[in-house]
Amino acid sequence: MKLIYKPFAIIAGLIASRLGRSVFRSIWTRIDDAPPPKPGSDGSLPKIVGGQALQAGVMSGTRATVDHLFARLFHHLVGVWPQGQPKPEKED
Repeated sequence: MKLIYKPFAIIAGLIASRLGRSVFRSIWTRIDDAPPPKPGSDGSLPKIVGGQALQAGVMSGTRATVDHLFARLFHHLVGVWPQGQPKPEKED
């Protein structure tokens, strides 16, 4: 199943990348009018670290969301989960 799911995973990665960048840009414009500083630039250390941490979190969260949605789509279309059946969450 992993081989059949591979095209879905590639498309999901491309969508997640573009969506993540878009979400990060929209969040950053609410924080600062200037573009986010890159490591090694003139920006202050808290702004650089904060911007990079925010970007990493947004990109990671977006990727996880898109991956999960594409796995559910694959399950809906094919009838099996791409990486095996998900385990039910334990309720405390």
